[in-house]
Amino acid sequence: QVQLVESGGGLAQAGGSLRLSCAVSGLTFSTSAMGWFRHAPGKEREFVACISWSGASIIFADSVKGRFTISRDNAKSRVDLQMNSLKPDDTAVYSCAAAGSVTTTPTLYAYWGQGTQVTVSS
Repeated sequence: QVQLVESGGGLAQAGGSLRLSCAVSGLTFSTSAMGWFRHAPGKEREFVACISWSGASIIFADSVKGRFTISRDNAKSRVDLQMNSLKPDDTAVYSCAAAGSVTTTPTLYAYWGQGTQVTVSS
């Protein structure tokens, strides 16, 4: 059974930082591309970042470029999203997802976690 479990969400002040982690089991993590998406109330799900299986290819949404970083540890089957200089607009439920190759298209991700809430206060 494939499981993706996010952790690290919470409340942060504008300008602050949070680090999200996604622990993966039940699939060959080392050959999977991983992505982070977010979904805010009243808005469509939004791509945030993705990383290829090797870490050689990384893509960020323009809205988070320069503030967020993504990394992965294939030995631990984990992908992290470091979020710095947080803004109230970053408030959303953040979910990690697994795909066969790096992509910004959510429908190409076969497996999803339940998500973790990130709230940024002004």
